[in-house]
Amino acid sequence: MASGDTLATFFPTDAESPSTNNAAFDIRNVVAVLDFDDTSPENVEFAGFMPRHYAAGGITVTVGWMATTATTGATVWGVSFKSVSDDLDDLDTKAFAASNDVTATAASASGEVAYDIITFTDGADMDSVAAGEYFRMKIERLAADAGDTLVGDAELVFIEIKET
Repeated sequence: MASGDTLATFFPTDAESPSTNNAAFDIRNVVAVLDFDDTSPENVEFAGFMPRHYAAGGITVTVGWMATTATTGATVWGVSFKSVSDDLDDLDTKAFAASNDVTATAASASGEVAYDIITFTDGADMDSVAAGEYFRMKIERLAADAGDTLVGDAELVFIEIKET
């Protein structure tokens, strides 16, 4: 697979919500979004399968989001992975790897989507997710981070994973 090729895409309707601190599903002008609060950390998870043509060169995760109303400020997004290897990892106890984060500036107008990129090197940085393997990806708004200055909800529109 060539560098820059899309490996997976995720949309709000694909999200699996944890029992606490979950982002809220919402609709904005017929577009499904996930609302992440500005006062407490919230997250959701996505289930995926790393394509067999993934060449193990690392990945970039593009977070497409918009502010509910704000046109200034920034939000801090964290993305982390959990590999689920064949006959090895226990979904009841396996933890996510440490998150990689990006401080993302709001788009210049309400309703515009900002595209922000988080990079992962192959291996431990992405919990050694391998080609042909099931994985879990968590995205969270790190509202308590000093860099998160966006007032109001941040609305997740999509996530794209590309080969680095």
